[in-house]
Amino acid sequence: MNESLSLNEILKIMKNRILIILSIFIIGVSATAMVNYFFLPSIYEAKTQILVNQKSTEKELFTFSQTEIQLIETYNEIIKSPAILDLVIKELNLDQTTEELSSQISVTNNENSKVVHITVQDQSAKQSVVLANKIATIFKNEIPSLMNVDNINILSNAKYSENMEPVRPKKLLNTMIAAVVSFMMGIGIVFLVEYFDSKVKNERELENILKVPNIGYISPMKSTRKRVKKRRGSGGTRKKKQPNSKAT
Repeated sequence: MNESLSLNEILKIMKNRILIILSIFIIGVSATAMVNYFFLPSIYEAKTQILVNQKSTEKELFTFSQTEIQLIETYNEIIKSPAILDLVIKELNLDQTTEELSSQISVTNNENSKVVHITVQDQSAKQSVVLANKIATIFKNEIPSLMNVDNINILSNAKYSENMEPVRPKKLLNTMIAAVVSFMMGIGIVFLVEYFDSKVKNERELENILKVPNIGYISPMKSTRKRVKKRRGSGGTRKKKQPNSKAT
């Protein structure tokens, strides 16, 4: 294949090998859609918020000390610790380990914020809500005995809805990405095949190989022998029409 191709030549190559492009496109999109819609489990997410606040004056309420930053970081670790999760597993009678439950939980807070977000992911939308609320409740109840402080308030509970959408997999997005990738992959394979194809396809390629100008070409012609045989065959099968004889 030439090192430089015109747009028309590129389009012609794609048109000649359109079946390869379509095949890879269909296989890629179908496989991705099948995996996302039929094999990957849907994961739902529920969130609850708790407020961490020291007993302070109204003026100090809006300040954020280094001590409180360290305290919130400590709370983030305690929430995912066995001290809390073991009680959650026991009260909800869960058939899973502390490590498995901990992997479903993420605890975050914005910079200079006393609000802690507890996020729980589960294959069941209802179960994710139950877990998020239970973790927040047990943490609020247990923190006085663990830290000798009572400074936790639950700002908002997770709420269940019949219309809850899974957070992953992103089925439509994944399918669209697969469509783009498959199409680009198909084009890439087509040009790779074209690159290793050593056949001379037109007079321009021949000129580039031989380094001489093209002064003419011979049009395709039908074989003379085939035409003669065809004429003979049609002549041999033709029957001469006999005139009708009248009886006397």
